[in-house]
Parts: sequence; C-alpha cells; structure tokens
Amino acid sequence: MKRIFATLIAVVIALPAWAEIEIEEVTSPGGITAWLVEDHSIPFTALELRFRGGTSLDEPGKRGAIYLMSGLIEEGAGDMDARTYARELESLAASFRYNASDDSVSISAQFLTENRGEVIDLLRTTIHEPRFDEDAVERVKAQILSGLRSDQTDPNDIAGRNFAQMAYGDHPYGSEGKGTIESVSALNRDDVVTAYDNVFAKDRLYVGAVGDITPDELGALLDTLLADLPEAGKPIPGRADVDIPGGVSVVEFDTPQSVALFGHAGIDRDDPDFFAAFVLNHILGGGGFESRLMQEVREKRGLTYGVATYLVPKDLASVYLGSVSSANDRIAEAVEVIRDQWARAATEGVTQKELDDAKTYLTGAYPLRFDGNGPIAGIMVGMQMENLPIDYIATRNDKVNAVTLDEVNRVASELLDPEGLHFTVVGKPEGLETTN
Repeated sequence: MKRIFATLIAVVIALPAWAEIEIEEVTSPGGITAWLVEDHSIPFTALELRFRGGTSLDEPGKRGAIYLMSGLIEEGAGDMDARTYARELESLAASFRYNASDDSVSISAQFLTENRGEVIDLLRTTIHEPRFDEDAVERVKAQILSGLRSDQTDPNDIAGRNFAQMAYGDHPYGSEGKGTIESVSALNRDDVVTAYDNVFAKDRLYVGAVGDITPDELGALLDTLLADLPEAGKPIPGRADVDIPGGVSVVEFDTPQSVALFGHAGIDRDDPDFFAAFVLNHILGGGGFESRLMQEVREKRGLTYGVATYLVPKDLASVYLGSVSSANDRIAEAVEVIRDQWARAATEGVTQKELDDAKTYLTGAYPLRFDGNGPIAGIMVGMQMENLPIDYIATRNDKVNAVTLDEVNRVASELLDPEGLHFTVVGKPEGLETTN
C-alpha cells in the first residue's frame, strides 16, 4: 500500500497542473470556507490547513512554545501513543506534516480516496485530542535544543538572529520562533497546551484542497474535521515597527569566510507597486546568474559564489533583504559593490531589455510552481491569506507583463535606499567595523 501511495504521488506530480486550474469556493454546511481544485483523474487528495498567527502567538517569556507544540501534535493522540499513531498512519498510506512559521501553523495531509474516511478520523484525533505526553515533550524538546545549539555555530543563523533583533525589536519577529536554549529548556506541558489553545481556532483558518473530492464531500469532511474548533484564538499581535538604520554591524566569529545579511524596509504584498518591486528585485538580485549583483559581485570580481536579494512581505511587517558571503579579506569590497549597485539602480533605474528579460523569466517560471496537488493546495491557501482573488493564478502573469519601465524605475527610486542599507556581517571581516 505504501508503495502504491508513493507511485500515485509521483504520477500526480507529473500532471500538467498548470494547464487548467479551476478553483471553486466551497462552504461547508457548518460555515467553513475552502478553495477546491477538483480532479478525479487519480484517487488521491491533498488537503492544506493553515492557521494565521504562527509563532508570533507565543506567550511572553514562552518563546518556542508554539514551535514545540507543532512538533508534538503527531507524538500520540487519543488512545494512541507515538508509536501506535505512527503505525496507524503508515497502514493508511497517508502523509501528515505540521509546520510552524512566524505567521502560520500549517497542516498538510495527503491521502488515497479509498482511505479518506479513516484518514480524516485520524487527522481529527491529532487536531482535537493531542496527548502531549510528558516523555514526548521532553524528547521533542531535546531535539529542538540540539538544533538550537547547532544554530549557535552557524554564521547564517547568527546573522539572521542579529538582523531580526535590530529590525523588529521586542516584536515577536525580533526573536527566533524556535525559541532560545534558555526559553525552550524552561517550557513544560502546560505551556504546550496553552500554545495549542492559542493557535487552533476558526477565526484564523484557511483551507485548500486538490484532487479526487467533490464540493459536497469536501464540505462534509471539513465539518467532521474542524467544526468543533473554538471560534476564536489568541489575538494576533499588531504590526511591527521596523527600525533598520543604515550602516554595518560586525559580529565577531572565528571563520575564514564572512557572511552578510543586508537590507532595509520593504513593501507590503497588497501595495499597488508590489509587482513593479517584484520585477525590480529579479533584475537587481533575485534573478540568479542574470541579476546585476551576481554579475558585478561574482562574475566580474569573483568576490562570492552567490549573492541574492528577496522581498519579505510578512503579515505584520515587510523588509527587503539580501545575503552574500565572501572571504574575510574580500567581504568589505563585496559590501561596497552591493551598496554601489543599490545606488545605481535607485538613481539610474533599469533598462528596457532588463525589464523584458525579467518578464520573460518570471512568467515562464511561474507554471513550474504547480507541480502537484500538494503545492497547488499550499498556493491556494497562501492566496487566501494574502487576500488575493480566486482568479489570481490566471491573471498573475498579466500583472507581471503590465509593469512598465516608468513604473519599475519610479519604484526603484522610492524603494531602494542605499544610505539606509544595513549589513550585519558575521565573521572576521577585514576593513569593516560596526558603524552604528
């Protein structure tokens, strides 16, 4: 059975999902809303549940509780301990995956049509009757603590933590959602139960389903699975006050290569200029080997193996980030080149050829994201959380193609702030020191 499930997943991934994705909004008899792509070509369904708030809902002084809780959901439920639960899931040839991020806790489920009823019963038990046994709490805590200790010696993690603390301050975004060694060590079962109560509620629920299921069947499934959830969870925090002063912060770390995370304030996903900023980012640093930064920093000067930039529009704050690594005696030059290219793009803009090439790539690559039922279900839930229209998949490339040269260059002048660009550098960089 497990082999059959794996084969079906491979077939589903191979389907031409982009060809015709018709999304239907479904409302269950109990009032739960979901987006559905119905496809009966294979007896298989992917279900994505997402609860807004994520690790930002941690109680004060309990950082890491929601992350710990998400790792414990499958460590036994109802009358099943962790081992019994794992055997039951395997016998049904189903897959469940829980994940916690800054803005959401997600549950991804994939199952065969013939086992749908039993799978949903099991999933319901994990959601509504998690055991949070003391031995499981200690076991998963130990796993998380091991990861946190490893992160303390990873320059990229060190840079990320330091940049976030500077940018977001006391807001939950300003600290690691997995918690710290101190905060996780102090967590107990009661903290995990509180975290569970904070997250799982109808007022922050988003659902996507793709595969061999009808609207009526999905509606009944949703009520079976979710109708008993409480109406409201813990209030979501307010927006973060992003504070990123221009300059450099050096974090001393004994390594032959320095890592730099750089950025400044970004642009919200619902901003009318978002698509222009999206195209601009591709040209500047998001387009791989064709981007300006890769050409200037790597190809022309050989300062790095890779440099990249990315827009980060979170629910409660938006930043524009980039990363680069270089030898300690060359990182200062890499920083200077990046800042110069930032200034050049802000003042001179981009060319028509760069814009046309970016559009060609971005519109051509978009269909590749729809490579299976699971990814499509996840994309639909993301669309809902970002308040995008139900026809967004069909119109997204039109929005990219509609960006004009005047628009992208205006946004470059308004968004890019070379003087406000901050570099957090971890290593032993020569020629760089903390400037603020």
